[in-house]
Amino acid sequence: MILIKNGKVVNPGGKEGNLHLLIKDNKIVKMERDIREKGARVIDANGKIVAPGLIDLHAHLREPGREDEETISQTCMAAARGGFTSICCMANTNPPIDNQGTVKFIKDKAILSGCAINIFPVGAISKGRKGEELAEIAELKEAGVVGLSDDGNCVLNALLMRRAFEYTKMFDLPLISHCEDKNLSKNGVMNEGYFSTVLGLPGIPDEAEEVMVYRDISLARMTEGKLHITHTSTRGSVELIRQAKRKKVKISADVTPHHLILTDEAVKSFDTNTKMNPPLRSREDIKALKDGLSDGTIDVIATDHAPHSREEKEDDFKSAPFGIVGLETGLALILTEIVDKGIITLKSAISKLSTNPAKILGLNKGILKKGGDADIIIIDPDIKWTITTDDFAGPCKNSPFIGREVKGRAIMTIVAGKIVFLHNPGF
Repeated sequence: MILIKNGKVVNPGGKEGNLHLLIKDNKIVKMERDIREKGARVIDANGKIVAPGLIDLHAHLREPGREDEETISQTCMAAARGGFTSICCMANTNPPIDNQGTVKFIKDKAILSGCAINIFPVGAISKGRKGEELAEIAELKEAGVVGLSDDGNCVLNALLMRRAFEYTKMFDLPLISHCEDKNLSKNGVMNEGYFSTVLGLPGIPDEAEEVMVYRDISLARMTEGKLHITHTSTRGSVELIRQAKRKKVKISADVTPHHLILTDEAVKSFDTNTKMNPPLRSREDIKALKDGLSDGTIDVIATDHAPHSREEKEDDFKSAPFGIVGLETGLALILTEIVDKGIITLKSAISKLSTNPAKILGLNKGILKKGGDADIIIIDPDIKWTITTDDFAGPCKNSPFIGREVKGRAIMTIVAGKIVFLHNPGF
């Protein structure tokens, strides 16, 4: 048994305030103002925040296929360090998650490797993520996927995407759409604009994202299917999503910490850790993303965790792969740059990092309640620290935030009633 005492419970949709939590086996058995329980391990969370475990709706495993970059076990530890008790792994593994066998491999490997967190696979929309033929959606649902996405690729065939919406309605699965018209973004490596012109780098225009956002909203409205726009990056996309919500389209959206914090000006350093897809956008885009976060247009904050080896990222900017790691730093960056600066409240941040992803995916998580899963984090909101390469669990350190000072971090992560990460052993 674990008894968490004296913490401030921040719990969107549930009981909040100065509460004690008693955990027995893998459940929360009591949530009250005062609990006394003999034999329980007592954790004094005075001055700390107690919240539901974070759920990353968009993360990338490198196993199977690229275990040299990060194993499932290492991804799990990265998540636990960052306060994530659950992650949803995108389908672009090698082989892709387009069949029951790959889903089973990931689940079995997680168990065999002692993975301490929950992994929820996201299946591919199309076979091989090629956008030519629908994957076996019924079989993927039976295997336990929580959504469908060809992330990394966009389903360019509108008819195929329509059929995907129609099939997923039968299984109540959201389509998580990577919105990128590759006819417009082809060969681009950064945001198309002033800085791409100055740096002489091929650009990716806002319209490459926005035309596909518009198309998928249209298809979602037509079919009444569930649409989730992932890694939203432009002001035009935010406005399209806002309008769709007003029209009662079944739509949700996420944004990453790096798209909220860094602009395309960061690429001036030619640091390949500033290369991601979608690319870092303009200051105007960042303002629109923050506004969308604040007014509820954007429901979720997701990391888009994407490890790449040092050798790959040391290639020239045009040749280096897209993507950065984000599980270990996402919460701290949001607390520092978004919550502390008054863009959204701490409660809203927890909602977008935990409660809302659970609702969108139909998971019985994201809220602390009596009888609920004991997936819990304790946050020290005042601790100041500088992000270093030592903070990353895996061999890949591809982050543009190394050297940045941040405030706040998860100091304890509990999954199914077990402490799986403890920042300070003396806590």
